Amino acid sequence: MLSYLLGLVLSAPAILWALTVHEVAHGFVADRLGDSTARQAGRLTLNPIKHIDILGVISMFLFRFGWAKPVPVNPLFLRNPKRDIILVSLAGPATNLVSGIFFSLILRLMLTANFRATFFPFYAIVIYAVLFNFVFFLFNLIPIPPLDGSQVLYYLLPPTLAQGYARFSRYGMFFLLGIILLGNFTGFSLLWSWIGPVVGFATRIFVGQDIYQILHV
Repeated sequence: MLSYLLGLVLSAPAILWALTVHEVAHGFVADRLGDSTARQAGRLTLNPIKHIDILGVISMFLFRFGWAKPVPVNPLFLRNPKRDIILVSLAGPATNLVSGIFFSLILRLMLTANFRATFFPFYAIVIYAVLFNFVFFLFNLIPIPPLDGSQVLYYLLPPTLAQGYARFSRYGMFFLLGIILLGNFTGFSLLWSWIGPVVGFATRIFVGQDIYQILHV
């Protein structure tokens, strides 16, 4: 098993990649749908420095929960705001899904060719890239503000229910942090209880093995 410190170092490129492509996807889709705010802010770049929130990245490495700087989106510039904000919100998780599948296929090739020892650092980075991209995909679809899933749900709800949901949104971050901290203290994560099995299932399909078994070899 990788040591904790070595795991942090080798997971860094995967985390930065997952965060960066997620935010760029939001901005790119918004730009294509009429809102150039992200492009004008210089956020349509794969340079992770442009997207890093220092506190969010530190939290990600220490607690496996973090965030990047949200890409600015102005719904007023979107051609069809209700439809387009849903597409913009889904763009980030969808990109993580595609990225997770891409790295899964690379990992499958490396396992088949037995490249684990020869290319160990790259092999480990690919493992983490698979893991974090699938986790980001699932986590961001949770309909708790400020996650992307909350934006999708808000615009799909009837107006009366959407108003009530909007009132809940101001407490969403505290609710989400409460769930995560409770899991850290109790050892049972309500979020991970379903995210973990889904990630394992996805990797058995695309990699041919459960990612958690690979990590512990």
